[in-house]
Amino acid sequence: MEQYIKHKIRSKNIGTIVGWVLFGIIAAIAFALLLGFGVMWLWNWLMPEIFGLTTIGYWQAIGLFALAKILFGCIGGNSSSKKKEKEKSFSNKNEKECGDFSKWKQYDQFWKKEGENAFNSFINRTPEEEE
Repeated sequence: MEQYIKHKIRSKNIGTIVGWVLFGIIAAIAFALLLGFGVMWLWNWLMPEIFGLTTIGYWQAIGLFALAKILFGCIGGNSSSKKKEKEKSFSNKNEKECGDFSKWKQYDQFWKKEGENAFNSFINRTPEEEE
């Protein structure tokens, strides 16, 4: 990936690169402004009517968003590496807690042959036998 980026940068002149960097900075600032005003507008539209709270200003909205990000951490995208880690830990957990799932392929055959009889014998047992 690093070689690809170096190749793409070499093929551009310095003016184009500076232009894209400036565009990125301006876009990030515009996004931050819109985000703050969006949070402020939603709060001032909903919270005073629903819960009787006071209205907030722009910087309070930015602070509220930052606090929500710190407390909940779920606002925004989730990287694929984090997803893979979660899936990996979940699959390891299932294997440890529930056993080996590769043997479940034979479940239907077992149920057809022995399941009904095993279930009926379990139902017919008395409570003293279970202890």
